[in-house]
Amino acid sequence: MQITLEAARPADIPALAALWNSGWHEAHAAIVPQTLTRLRTPDSFATRTARHPPATRVARDAGRLLGFSMIRGNELYQLYVAPGARGSGAARALVRDAEDIVRQAGHSRAVLACSIGNERAARFYRKCGWTCSGEQDEALEVPNGSFTLTVWRFERRLS
Repeated sequence: MQITLEAARPADIPALAALWNSGWHEAHAAIVPQTLTRLRTPDSFATRTARHPPATRVARDAGRLLGFSMIRGNELYQLYVAPGARGSGAARALVRDAEDIVRQAGHSRAVLACSIGNERAARFYRKCGWTCSGEQDEALEVPNGSFTLTVWRFERRLS
């Protein structure tokens, strides 16, 4: 597998939104309040994806979408990898790429939010050198406002 990383293109938005929708529901539907799950519709992911293209990076193999990351300031805001690409190194490549971008923007520390109970993601972040610094309330984007969810806050010092 030859993983390449690049900026997302407008034509990627439908595929990114579909991957985000399915990945979010797989990882979160059983561990977050049902009120939030009901707000996470395919349209909500399409709208949110369209808001973030300048900060979205994609991993590909021979043109095939493997996953994506979104960066917001010093935050690795989103990270999703297609089921068939898990274990391929795409997620680790996206994390390292995000760390580089955050570092190049002048930040000495990167942060991310992880839903409490998402043990698979938490293990992965720890393997990548991130540390859980505790719990924090996060205002999540939802249609017509925000939804507050307590999350694990992970951090990584960048050198």
